[in-house]
Amino acid sequence: MKRRSFIRKMGKGMAAAGIGVPLMAGKTLAKEKPITWRAVTSWPPKFPILQEGTERLAQNIEKMTGGRLKIQVFAGGELVAPLEVFDAVSQGIAQAGSTAPYFYAQKTPEAQFFSDYPFGMTHRGKMAWLYCGGGMELFREIYRPHNLYPFVMLSTGTQMGGWFSKEINSPADLKGLKMRIPGLAGKVMARAGVNVINLPGSEIPAALKSGVLDAAEWVSPLYDISLNLHKSAKYYYYPAWHEPASTVAFVVNLKTWEALPQNLRCCVEMACAESTSWTLARADVQNPRILKKIVEKLGIQLRKFPDNVIRELRGMTSEVMEEEASANPAFRKVYESLKTFQADFNYWMESSEWAYIDGIRL
Repeated sequence: MKRRSFIRKMGKGMAAAGIGVPLMAGKTLAKEKPITWRAVTSWPPKFPILQEGTERLAQNIEKMTGGRLKIQVFAGGELVAPLEVFDAVSQGIAQAGSTAPYFYAQKTPEAQFFSDYPFGMTHRGKMAWLYCGGGMELFREIYRPHNLYPFVMLSTGTQMGGWFSKEINSPADLKGLKMRIPGLAGKVMARAGVNVINLPGSEIPAALKSGVLDAAEWVSPLYDISLNLHKSAKYYYYPAWHEPASTVAFVVNLKTWEALPQNLRCCVEMACAESTSWTLARADVQNPRILKKIVEKLGIQLRKFPDNVIRELRGMTSEVMEEEASANPAFRKVYESLKTFQADFNYWMESSEWAYIDGIRL
């Protein structure tokens, strides 16, 4: 009895001394009014991985925060147009959004690297640069003046080269082609004589069918078949010289982000990192079987870009990059960071992963 009495007294004393505050804080937090965000995207409704991944991210954030942060997701066109996500989040029309930075090259040319860039690194190298090589710090520095705070929330891995209505046998076959290809790759293609047209994904199929486009790149088999691109062009090209590891951003209004409690910020950051891994894994599970279906059952002709085309595009890429860097100090800053990191990373890959791949292909 004396022991029980002592424990009861100690419990009361601890509560009075504030030692029991963590438990009380937990109860208080649970009673806090939930924070609600609207998130807009550049993706069609119910679109696999891109829209699906954004909705999954929102659900995970709500679970991780115990319901304290709820995010209502709107597909492209439901609240704002697909290519208006940048402005909508910047202006506070929505608190967050999912989009590709290279869609807004006219606003922030240097941010295109955070989608992807021609002849860049594959997923492993890009993630190393972003998370531990200074990439995310540069990304946030670039977006701060636009009242945006970015994360990476999706990786496509290495994409396909695109859909073409005719065969490409030499660089001359690119001249006069009307093609949907955004970002820095679009500038390279323009230099090669291509008429570049930037359209959201939802508009690509109709443009190919009507002849507004002769060619278009989107992502990879899983994403492409969801848009029925195989019904509009019969040649499917690889490799994706233009996007070896594309990433999608989850952008948050900067003032909204700074008002968010630290523990909820941590939940958003961790959820985005998990989403990046999940989206790539989900695509890699489905892409092999869908590519087989496209080729073996749908009659699409799989083609590899000729070496002379790749060499020509690589030379033009170097020219475009140097011109852009000369005209824009912010662009040069990101470009130089990537070039330095990529040179070191490639040196390591020559003796590790690339050597292994060469070995198993003997």
